[in-house]
Amino acid sequence: MRLLIALVLALLLSACSSVRPWQNQPLKPDTRLASNGADAPERSLTLIVTFSGGGARAAAFGYGVLDALRQTPVHWRGHDKTLLDELDLIGGVSGGSMIAAYYAAFVKDTFPAFEQDFLRKNFQDNLFSHLTNPGNLYALTSPWLGRTHLLAQRLDELYKGKTFGDLGNQPRLLISATDLSLGSTFEFTWSQFALICSDLASVPLSFAVASSSAVPIALSPMTLKNHNGTCPRDLTKYSPVAQNDYRVRLLRGSQRSYLNAAERPYIHLVDGGLADNLGLRSMLDRSRAEGGLRDSVRSQSRTPIRKLVIVAVNAERDPAQRIDASNQVPGTMKVVDALLFGYGARATQETLELLNDTAQAWREELSQASARDDTFTPDAKVHVINVNLRDATEQSGRSTLLQIPTAFSISSDQVTHLITAGRQILQESPAFKALLESLKSD
Repeated sequence: MRLLIALVLALLLSACSSVRPWQNQPLKPDTRLASNGADAPERSLTLIVTFSGGGARAAAFGYGVLDALRQTPVHWRGHDKTLLDELDLIGGVSGGSMIAAYYAAFVKDTFPAFEQDFLRKNFQDNLFSHLTNPGNLYALTSPWLGRTHLLAQRLDELYKGKTFGDLGNQPRLLISATDLSLGSTFEFTWSQFALICSDLASVPLSFAVASSSAVPIALSPMTLKNHNGTCPRDLTKYSPVAQNDYRVRLLRGSQRSYLNAAERPYIHLVDGGLADNLGLRSMLDRSRAEGGLRDSVRSQSRTPIRKLVIVAVNAERDPAQRIDASNQVPGTMKVVDALLFGYGARATQETLELLNDTAQAWREELSQASARDDTFTPDAKVHVINVNLRDATEQSGRSTLLQIPTAFSISSDQVTHLITAGRQILQESPAFKALLESLKSD
């Protein structure tokens, strides 16, 4: 509500400023678009963790999961380490992108810094004060600058001005937003930015996270310029694999749309949860389009992968009220709430089922010996671990946890309960326990 008030105040200002925000740059001719595997890590245990949207609720819950991984010792290939040491890729959507980007930027310094710098601070009130600052209200009258750019300014302080180019090779970071025109996922990856011939290295982490968190209406879209046509490489060639699959056709269709900069000179991005609140579908679709698991992960490790572990963290909450408990016509706010956390939950469940089905297909693929390469060992295993806030026990306050609002700030007690829940739900997960037993036996 206060964000909307700030907007109204901005619109009441008579002046129209010429303030322009940061703009993405075109690719340099000598930029390497993809790894050939030479600088890939030696990683026989590959861990992927993705965090759903959900504001500070998702960030706190995800922080608890990361902390549990940090506290889980393993003995692997002759070395004592923790599971978090094996993290290869960390991804996030909206609130989940906040913790994902922070860990990618600061790695082990995340603990307890993120808790102190974001979770325990009233980021939302600070943001409102920033939005209503007279100087910023004037800036907001610019046709090129929106409310989300001011969010990005605050986030830039959190990430200490870091860009994607400042990140190390491990873990890789995947931030997902939604292309407002297509309704499809837009990922902050080298391959995605290659389609618009733009330089990902110069993109501030704050811009990506703000884009992923830009809830329509409350916040404004973030804009990228499409530089396609100036790119020195031919990016129009795609693998013809599985072109009879609708998921592949949709993926290729969205990719091709970026190749026509004359038709799409600008890309407007909003909250990643609109397209995929788990940040997993595009990853799964790319694997299918590229011919399966082996082809999609090739060049990600210089040693054959023995275990592939995917941890999907879902911080979705329940609707504030159950509309099916009454015969009265639901009011506007109840309908909006049900659409977000009812229909939205259905889409998330479909993604989780797709993940489980895809993982089973991968297992069948790995069971078939291949002489093409040594991407995986002959005894390679795929582990999928779903960490769902809805799996909290009643003893841990499940009902209360599922009513925590989606906001940039929540109470300190709520933060504590969510962090604890993230640790407990992961540690008590049968799939997680099975993974640990598997690691002991190998």
